[in-house]
Amino acid sequence: METSERTRLVVVGGVAGGMSCAARARRLDENAEIIVLERGPHVSFANCGLPYYVGGEIADRDALLVQTPASLAAALRLDVRCGHDVVAVDAASRTVTVRTATGEQRLGYDHLVLSPGAQAVHPPIPGIDSPRVRTLRTVEDAVALRERVDRGLRRAVVLGAGFIGVEAAEALAGRGVHTTLVELADHVLPPLETETAWYVAQELERIGVVVRTGIAATAIEPGPDGDVVVLADGTRLAADVVVLSVGVRPDTAVFEAAGVACDRGAILVDEHGRTNLPGVWAVGDATASTDAVTGIRRPVALAGPANRAGRLVADAIFRPETARPIPAAVGTAIVRVGAVAAATTGANRAALSAAGIPFHTLHLHPNQHAGYFPGAQPVHLVVHIGGDGRLLGAQAAGADGVDKRIDVLATAIRAGREVADLIDLDLAYAPPYGQAKDAVNLAGMVGENVLAGTLALWYADELDAVRETALIVDVRRDDEVADGMLPGALHIPHTQLRERLGEVRDAAAGRPVRVMCASGVRSAIAHRVLAQAGFDSASLSGGMQTLRAVLGARADGMLVPGGPGLQKEEAA
Repeated sequence: METSERTRLVVVGGVAGGMSCAARARRLDENAEIIVLERGPHVSFANCGLPYYVGGEIADRDALLVQTPASLAAALRLDVRCGHDVVAVDAASRTVTVRTATGEQRLGYDHLVLSPGAQAVHPPIPGIDSPRVRTLRTVEDAVALRERVDRGLRRAVVLGAGFIGVEAAEALAGRGVHTTLVELADHVLPPLETETAWYVAQELERIGVVVRTGIAATAIEPGPDGDVVVLADGTRLAADVVVLSVGVRPDTAVFEAAGVACDRGAILVDEHGRTNLPGVWAVGDATASTDAVTGIRRPVALAGPANRAGRLVADAIFRPETARPIPAAVGTAIVRVGAVAAATTGANRAALSAAGIPFHTLHLHPNQHAGYFPGAQPVHLVVHIGGDGRLLGAQAAGADGVDKRIDVLATAIRAGREVADLIDLDLAYAPPYGQAKDAVNLAGMVGENVLAGTLALWYADELDAVRETALIVDVRRDDEVADGMLPGALHIPHTQLRERLGEVRDAAAGRPVRVMCASGVRSAIAHRVLAQAGFDSASLSGGMQTLRAVLGARADGMLVPGGPGLQKEEAA
């Protein structure tokens, strides 16, 4: 067993969490002995860049290697040992057992930081061990997949439409590979709301990806010239390669066996990254984080939080008197698909409901910059707020400006701000970059109106119940409703509503009135007219744009060409 009189920090696992901890530790203590043990051949690589290497946007494989053992030794005097797999931990003697190509050795430590990351989930379906089934988690995975594409790969099936699965599908389709994306959930990118994910699904189909959602793969049948992926409905998909991306789980079995406390495999840590064992710390994808909004404990497999946590754990080890706690996770993430970006921060509806947190949802579709400036395009924004006004979560999709708005909202959530505070944010404005009332400011205004009772909302997922119990009034222009409106609705342009309140009263016959327009702006105006005229009124959140996103394929079969007055019910 190796020993040392100096403080010895042993870090298990590199990449984001482990390497940021080791680098920070060196900056804090020049005399410490810092050893990084990495199971694989690369200790610091751009795992988020792997799909872009497969797609050819990153041309050089070496560009994925952020640091090497040699560069880390030269810059930071770190002892980085690749090909070193930690197979046991003895907390009592403060040693780890390391397996290498030349055998096993025991290594002592004063402080042990665990950053083992996560491993891909392999579902228990026949044929999952076929050599044509690949994951996309390492540089070697990306190199092998790109080599297959370069050799003329024609057909691919991607199992799992999470962030990596969607990026892999985009990369393969961009290289001319016929790609089918299969997802068990009812929409792609399950952490997103249905109405946000719809824009991603539309873009995937535009760039040539065949999207199958709400269905499972039940078998993979290997063959001499290719595999066949069998779906639950009997569909058979020929595949030269199957990219497996159905999820990950913490890679912690060795440490749990050593007595490290875990919850469903995720290492439990305190606010400074300490585990239950003395001198043992943990960071990254393998740890259980407390959600900043819901308080639910779960792993957060994101590079940014892992990087920052590694730094803070090093502070806790070497400067405990001034170390700041690791912040609770907000979970901000973004993905690009074709010409569309989709991003999320905070909690989604499912998480809020599971935590028992009451909330309102706001839908907005403002342009990313001034409408009169060329290139104006909508940012489709979803914001969840609590009954006390606290910001709980947000999502956005669009061709431009998505990252800016989500970053602002992520900052507001981290700061514990309320929705009305968004009104007062002083954001950069010039016609090419934004609007005098930015999308974020508008979200604040809508939220304040909802909380004050100035605006009442109804939602697209309530459509069937609303059609049975209320009169729907569509206040769009004549040319807009000609492209489709709800059967049974009354069409009155919002500029004519004040003069035609009698028609509304006759058609409603005592029922509530539910108003809709294209995006929710004009229906909000109409709602104020109706409410002040004594009607039980509410405005469709996000209007027809959100309605179409929620209905998906059902919309085409439901909407009928519109015209003056009440629409017929035959097509309902």
